[in-house]
Amino acid sequence: MLKGNKTVLCGLLCATALTGNAMAGGFSRGTADTDILFEDGNFATRMGALYVAPKRGYETIGGAPATDGDYSDAYAVPSGAIKLNLHDNLSCAGTYTQSFGAAATYGTQAIAAGRTADGTGTISEGFTSTEFGLTCGAHFNAGKGRLWILGGGFLQDFDYSQTVSVAALGNTNATLSFADKYRPGYRIGAAYEIPEIALRAQILYRSAVTQSPSSAEGSFVTQAVGSTTASGYGTLPQSVEMKLQSGIAPGWLAFGSIKWTDWSVLQTLNYTIDGTPLAGDYQLDYFWQDGWTVTGGIGHAFTDMVSGSLSLTWDKGVSTTEDAYTNTWTLASGVSVKGERSELRLGGAVTHLAGKSVAADPTPGNPGNSFAYTVGSDWTYAVGANFRVSF
Repeated sequence: MLKGNKTVLCGLLCATALTGNAMAGGFSRGTADTDILFEDGNFATRMGALYVAPKRGYETIGGAPATDGDYSDAYAVPSGAIKLNLHDNLSCAGTYTQSFGAAATYGTQAIAAGRTADGTGTISEGFTSTEFGLTCGAHFNAGKGRLWILGGGFLQDFDYSQTVSVAALGNTNATLSFADKYRPGYRIGAAYEIPEIALRAQILYRSAVTQSPSSAEGSFVTQAVGSTTASGYGTLPQSVEMKLQSGIAPGWLAFGSIKWTDWSVLQTLNYTIDGTPLAGDYQLDYFWQDGWTVTGGIGHAFTDMVSGSLSLTWDKGVSTTEDAYTNTWTLASGVSVKGERSELRLGGAVTHLAGKSVAADPTPGNPGNSFAYTVGSDWTYAVGANFRVSF
């Protein structure tokens, strides 16, 4: 037995939580805390939050040096989980998080460039998708360890808003918004662990969810004309994640993960506006490709109560045309302070975002942005904390 390895897990989970969410590619934000199923005790609850401050801004707009500030908005990702043992070999966990999201506010130079190119300049845009889930795990003795079968379902909503300056309406503002009710999805997987040496191998699949806001849940509001109804639809991706960890020496543990996300399912977000001078069918072009996220790290138990970790993550950019979701590298660290029945985790991460050049093509359905631009090498910063109680 490698003494201290189970304690090291406390620190590494803090770091990997930040790594998976700080800038995990595309619109990814939070991941359901299904790892609470593996916690000791008949009951455990963990609550926390992650704060992310992206620093993404234009370097040039239409070939001219950009004067706008950063357009990416900071955001917070809450998370919560409660685990209960229903039997010696069966546990279930309820989870909550913000699974997907995005938010941006643009400066006057970008607004004017968009209005000149295609008649609309985006002022702000964003969406959130909240997830409530229930996942259960049944385990059986297998060799020196335990085999887990994991499965469950979740409900996910969708809330989108975009405000633009419209040249055809005298440069007045218009806001498109729609919300969709909670739609079902599922996750399924398996794990094998040998607790004495902190060995755990896990694979978990999360299904895609198609959100279809109806006209009853959408609106298009203009200063010049008033309000009318709107509707839209789009699909948020499926994913598969494989994770591996193992004790490598007394008090030391190595860990890693590989995650595939089916971002190529998000080619367009389609919507319809009714009953105004701008009535018709529209689409937001993404044309994304699949994403890959690879993490490796190491954890160490400094004492029976204090442990920490350090990890490095590479994420493959999903952009193919107008979006600046490029390759990223994230360095994350975490520390855990553990009591008899409680644990506090703190962590931080810094992410480097690669630069990108985007050509102009304002024609709907074509690759390219309405105006040409470049972004340079930018940075994202994140801090997070969570607290667990178990017995």
